Amino acid sequence: MTLAQLQYLVALDTHRHFGDAATACDVTQPTLSGQLRRLEDELGVELIDRSRQPAVPTAAGEHIVEEAREVLAARDRLTTVASEIQDRVTGTLRLGLLPTLSPYLLPLLLPALETAYPEVSLVLREWPTTEILDALCTDALDAALIATNEAGPELHDRVLFTEPFVGYVAPSHRLAHRDALTPADLSLEDLWLLSEGHCFRDQVLQVCGRVSSTPQATAQFESGSLETLVRLVRNSGGMTLLPRLATHHMPETEQSTFVVPFADPSPTRDVRLVTRRRHKQRLVDAVVETLHDALPATVPPP
Repeated sequence: MTLAQLQYLVALDTHRHFGDAATACDVTQPTLSGQLRRLEDELGVELIDRSRQPAVPTAAGEHIVEEAREVLAARDRLTTVASEIQDRVTGTLRLGLLPTLSPYLLPLLLPALETAYPEVSLVLREWPTTEILDALCTDALDAALIATNEAGPELHDRVLFTEPFVGYVAPSHRLAHRDALTPADLSLEDLWLLSEGHCFRDQVLQVCGRVSSTPQATAQFESGSLETLVRLVRNSGGMTLLPRLATHHMPETEQSTFVVPFADPSPTRDVRLVTRRRHKQRLVDAVVETLHDALPATVPPP
């Protein structure tokens, strides 16, 4: 039995597809399949139900998968301990981020992290909140940044920073050229929204005094991308709401023309760090420290 075989087994349980698991492990599918057969022969038990699609562990395989995850976590802890003995921060952190966060946060974080901790590497995954939490629970991720308080009791979470919302308003819109907005100013009739399934959509609806289950007969269009909403406002009018970090890459002329802040107290979202295990704590601390240093003054840490 080898650690590689256990890694292949865990990858197959995570991806439920031999080809995807092989890709994740950077091996060929025949290699992964053959090694899993050898593991089954050595243990004397069938681990994978190959008659089903997607591929799933057998009842016995589920127990072995859980033990394999523990063994691989122990391996990672040993690597971390060895680095600490040498007083080095080194290793790989698998980090999940929301689609409404990663395009704006990563350009701030990655260059700063490379400078401060050149031996730290990130494996980044951009997923919705539910997929991120599932990946944390199955050890497919080491840590994640989410914007809701949905972490279950098996996960650890803390607020990293609180991000204000701003309006992105076309110059022809009734709210253009305001010094500040209030939630009472907003109307869903001329507000571009993200599509269902995005937590930022639900937060915007809450600012407007609505809930996600409320019928939206007046909605014009819903998008899966904040950048698409920005282009719609620019080219078709109307307005949308953005998290503050989404405006920092914009030219000053665009910010002065389209971006309108909220009057205090501004609507905000808390961006939280979520982890399951603490075996990569020095890596997590390095990322958090670098992130706090990289945040602009408009989005301060708590």
